[in-house]
Amino acid sequence: MPTRPKAKVLTHPAVARRARAKERGGAVRGAPGREAAGTDTLKRWLDDRGVKNVKVAAIDVDGVWRGKYISVDKFLSAAKGGLGFCDVVFGWDLGDELLDNTQVTGWHTGYPDAHATVDLATGRMIPWEPDTAAFLLDFVNADGSPFEASPRQLLQKVAGRARELGYLPRFGAEYEFFIFKEQPHSLKEKGFHDLTPLTPGMFGYSWLRTSLNAPLVHALIDGCNGFGLDIEGFHTETGPGVFEAAIRYDDVERAADKAALFKTVVKEICARHGLTACFMAKVNARLPGCSGHVHQSLWDLKGEHNLFHEEGAPHGMSQLMRHYIGGQLELMPELTALYWPTINSYKRSVENTWAPTTATWGLENRTCAVRVIGENAKAMRIEYRQLGADMNAYIGMAASLAAGLWGIENEVEPPQACNANAYANRDAAPLPRNLKEAVALLKDSERARALLGDGFVDHFVRTREWEVRQYERAVTNWELERYLELI
Repeated sequence: MPTRPKAKVLTHPAVARRARAKERGGAVRGAPGREAAGTDTLKRWLDDRGVKNVKVAAIDVDGVWRGKYISVDKFLSAAKGGLGFCDVVFGWDLGDELLDNTQVTGWHTGYPDAHATVDLATGRMIPWEPDTAAFLLDFVNADGSPFEASPRQLLQKVAGRARELGYLPRFGAEYEFFIFKEQPHSLKEKGFHDLTPLTPGMFGYSWLRTSLNAPLVHALIDGCNGFGLDIEGFHTETGPGVFEAAIRYDDVERAADKAALFKTVVKEICARHGLTACFMAKVNARLPGCSGHVHQSLWDLKGEHNLFHEEGAPHGMSQLMRHYIGGQLELMPELTALYWPTINSYKRSVENTWAPTTATWGLENRTCAVRVIGENAKAMRIEYRQLGADMNAYIGMAASLAAGLWGIENEVEPPQACNANAYANRDAAPLPRNLKEAVALLKDSERARALLGDGFVDHFVRTREWEVRQYERAVTNWELERYLELI
């Protein structure tokens, strides 16, 4: 087993991020960098690009970007001292319906402005809005500490912990998604039924279908690359109008930024073509669901050596990698609500549909929840297959990384690898079958609270309990079709 790197203790995750941004000139190629705040460098960066408007946004618990346009003057002021941003984004759901059970904000607090800081290292130009720059926000408390309910800062916390232990986490996401020949008004007029897909029939890895839709495909690839999302692969998946994109791996914080931004970029570009992109976990009961697989590995702090690889070990897997997998599998059931955050998420977890139903791992086995890929130092990694396209990338990456680190620290040995059909493995721990069950497991998980913090877990649980209650009150089309006439 390779020598374990000496732990590097950091006083705060932001210290490491600032250091890396300074070394590399910003988290995004060409970004002004954190040190530009309060100097002429930032204004020069904006002037050189002809920026007339700035778009700022923060991610909410559901993985939706909440933001606004601000003037250049307002942005320059915000870059120095931050800005106010209504904390209702932590107090409502996907449909902007106010939650009745939150503690971090609500009628009892008056929904005040939270203090948000601009992460200048995320600065980038929006290719389809040539005079507009985009920057991401982080929320802080009055004392300057990170706001616990913020998903982006949850990941920063867990990534900082990884570096304290001497590991550089490198992650990369891939998404499957549907594209429909619909727009918001037509979706509502059709009641979200009988939608027209971009292409008909099942045609995975189709050279023909991507060529037939070349203007859209190139707009998506070029738009993502121009926005700093680094698309490595793009192809059709099996299903009508289904595509898959792989985003190049990066240090975990930037990987999550790329993954979370990818979904809104695809939606924005598709909308400009009169189309709607959908990242639901399961759109149609007769078709496979949409994944959001995340590839993961740990490197030394210099990024030179893949610590998941050990020359001469079985399949090239280091003991550190085995313990990382062991921790993920051990905690998988109780962390499932973080990976599958919607009612619909659990419709994807069906036998023989490429999504896991149990906590299993295997070598190049796509029926497992964790798939080990590669046997050499360059390629050795895991593919975390439990995550779906509806994931919040920050939460999914933070939770799976935290579970892996927990496995390393506690030297958790994984069960025997599954070399056959994991759906037939009756010895593996089953995953929760619905959001209500998953939330109950998370709520009672002392390990989740120790790894992610009471503040975040409590807030997330409250939002999911609200989601469950909304579903339990709903009368679905399935119920109407089954019971209305005959009962």
